[in-house]
Amino acid sequence: MATNGNTALTGPTAPIELWRHPNPQKTAMYRFLETVNKKHGLQLANYADLHRWSVDSLSDFWAAVWEFVGITSSKTYDTVLPTTAMFPRPDFFQGARLNFAENMLFPAGVNVDPSATALITMTEAWDTLGTEEMSWATLRDRVRRCAAQLRAPAISLQAGDVVAGFIGNHADAIVAMLAAASIGAVWTSISPDNGVSAVLDRLVRVKPKVLFSDHASLYNGKLWPGTDKTLQIVIGLGAEHLRAVIVVDSIKYPGPAPTESDLGLEVLRNKVAVAEAFSSFLASAPDEPLRFEPLPPSHPLYILYSSGTTGLPKAIIHTTLGTLIQHKKELALHCSMGPSSRMLYYTTTSWMMWHWSVAALSLGTSLVLYIGSPFRPFGELSLPKILSNLRVTHFGTSATYLIALESKQINFDADPSIDLSALEAIYSTASPLPPSTFQYVYDAFPKKVHLASITGGTDIISLFGAPCPLLPVIAGAVQCAGLGMAIAVADSASSFDDPKLEPAGEEGDLVCVKPFPCEPLTFYDGDDKYYAAYFARFKGWWHHGDFVRLEGADNQSLVMLGRSDGVLKPSGVRFGSAEIYNIITRFFASEVEDSLCVGRRRATDTDETVCLFVIPTAGGASFDDLRARIKSTIRKELSPRHVPGIVEECSGIPRTSNGKKIEVAVKQILSGMQVKTNASVANPETLDWFRAWASSHD
Repeated sequence: MATNGNTALTGPTAPIELWRHPNPQKTAMYRFLETVNKKHGLQLANYADLHRWSVDSLSDFWAAVWEFVGITSSKTYDTVLPTTAMFPRPDFFQGARLNFAENMLFPAGVNVDPSATALITMTEAWDTLGTEEMSWATLRDRVRRCAAQLRAPAISLQAGDVVAGFIGNHADAIVAMLAAASIGAVWTSISPDNGVSAVLDRLVRVKPKVLFSDHASLYNGKLWPGTDKTLQIVIGLGAEHLRAVIVVDSIKYPGPAPTESDLGLEVLRNKVAVAEAFSSFLASAPDEPLRFEPLPPSHPLYILYSSGTTGLPKAIIHTTLGTLIQHKKELALHCSMGPSSRMLYYTTTSWMMWHWSVAALSLGTSLVLYIGSPFRPFGELSLPKILSNLRVTHFGTSATYLIALESKQINFDADPSIDLSALEAIYSTASPLPPSTFQYVYDAFPKKVHLASITGGTDIISLFGAPCPLLPVIAGAVQCAGLGMAIAVADSASSFDDPKLEPAGEEGDLVCVKPFPCEPLTFYDGDDKYYAAYFARFKGWWHHGDFVRLEGADNQSLVMLGRSDGVLKPSGVRFGSAEIYNIITRFFASEVEDSLCVGRRRATDTDETVCLFVIPTAGGASFDDLRARIKSTIRKELSPRHVPGIVEECSGIPRTSNGKKIEVAVKQILSGMQVKTNASVANPETLDWFRAWASSHD
C-alpha cells in the first residue's frame, strides 16, 4: 500500500544531523507559515506548530493552501470540508469547478514564457541521439490537437471515459494524459516493460475507450518492439469498449524511423474502429481551440493500481482536486519548487511518482523525462552527467539506485565534467534508505543538497512522510509528517471497535485519523473493497499497512519498520503475490499443487527478496527444471522485476481455518521477526518448516 521512505533508527547512538537549510526564512514553507499567522492572528513559530495547526484546523488549513499555492477554477468552492468523517470520503471544496489540465498548462500565478522549455525527453542513448525539448507553447498546441481528435466523432471521448497508456516516460505521454484530462476522461497508464498478462489484469476491468501505446521501448542497450504486445492487449480488451488505438511513434530510438507496417496499424484496423500513428493523429487534428471542461472537485482523474495479496490488483480512482492540491502543497511548500526549478524523477508511468512529478508543471517547473537504464551510457555516472548537463535542481530516484552508487563508492569529483552546483534536492523513495547511504550522499553530492527520504504510496497518490526545509535532515529518517496529514501509530493489537493509539516512540500500525483531500474516490470495483482495504481494521481511521514508529523532536520523524501486509517490494517495485499466483495457476496448474509467495527482508538486508515456495505435483519434472521455467515465465508474462529471487520446494502451505494462505506470518518468520497473527492456523506444523528453513538459509 505504501512506498517506504526510511529504515529504522536503532541503538543508543545519537541522531546524526546532516543538513539544515541555510536560510529557512526565505522558503515558501516559511512564507506560508507567516501568511497563516497574519490571516488567523496566530503565533506559530516552527514546523511542529504549523503541522499541529494544519491537522487541528483542517478547513482553515486547506483553504489557506488553495489560496497560497494557487488553484485555477472557473467557479470557487462553497465549503472546504463538509464533514470530518473519513468514510464515506468527504467531498473537499464542494461547489468548485476546475480542470486539472488547465492548472498544468497555465500555472496559476506564474508568468510562463511560452517559448521556454517545459519538457525535455531523453533516452539512455542520449549521448548519440541527444535530447528533445518541448516548449510550453508546443506542449499546449499538442494537447490542443490531441484533445480535438479525441473529441471528434470518430472517437467521441466523453467525460468519465477511460483512456489508457501502455507508454513510457516521455513528453507525448504527458500530452495524451493532459488531453484526456482536459475533456474530463480518466487516465490510467502502465509501463511498456510489463508483460501482456500484467497489463490485461489491470485494463480489462477499467474498459478503456482509447489506448495510447508506444511502438517500442529502450532498456539496457536493447530496443524492445511493442507491436506484438499492443496487438495482444487489443485482442484481450476486445472491441466492445475499446474504440481507438494510437501508436506513439514520436520518440527517437536507435535505427530508422518506424514505418506504418512496423507500427502494425493495418492489423490493428481490423480490430478497432480507429488505429493511427500519433504523429498523423496530431497532424490531421481539426483546428479547434483548446477547451477545458469545468469539473467537480471529486471528478475522477487517474486510475492507479496497488496490488494486494489476494485477487487482481486494486484499481484505485483518484480525484481531480484532491490530486492537484495535495501535489501542489507538497511540491511548492515541502519541496520548495517553482518556475526556476527543473526536475528529473527516474520513474515509469506505472509508478505514482510519475503522476507526482508531472504535477510540477503546475508550478511552472520544467521536467526532464528519461527512458532506459540509469546506468547507460556511462555506467554509474550516467544520471549525474544528465543532472550536470541540464542543470537539474530536483532529482528523484529510488533508494536502490543510491545504494548501488554507495556500494561502488562513486565519487563525482573524479570527473571534472560533472557540475552539480545547480542541484538543490534529492528525493529517495520506494524502499528504505539506510543511514549509511544518507551519509554517502552527503559525501558524494554537494553538501547543500536537501536529501529527503519520503514515504506515501499509490493509495494516496502522494506522501504521508515528506521533506521539510524548516527541519534538519537526520540520517535514516523521514523528516516529518506532511502538512494536513494527521498520521499516528495505532496499537496493532487493539480492536476495530476500540482502536487505541500508541504513545510516542512505540511501534505500531501507521494510521491517519482525519480526512485528507487525496483520499481515493473509491475502487473501480466498488466501495466495499475500498472500505475493506483501508477502513476495516480500525473504526474511523485510515489503515495504511505499514509498521512504524514516530520519534524525534515533537515526534515528527517517521521510522518505517516493515509492512503489516504481504505486498512485495523488491528494489522498491511493488506488486502483490496474487500476480505470481495467477501465473502459477495459468501456466503450471498441472505441475504445482500449491504455492506461497512472500518477501524476506532481515535487519541486515539492504533490499527485499521475493521468495516463492511451491509444492510440486507428484511425478513431475525435476525441481531445477521447474524452477527455471517458472522464473522464465514470470519474466515474460509480468516483468523481470517480478521474478522471485528464491524459488524453493516446501512441504506445506500454512492456511487459516477458512483456507486463506497465511503470508504475513511466514514473511515475519523469514525476516527474523516475531510472529503475530490473530488467525487460527489450520496446519501449524507448516510454520515450523518455515522456521527451520529460515534458520538454515541465513
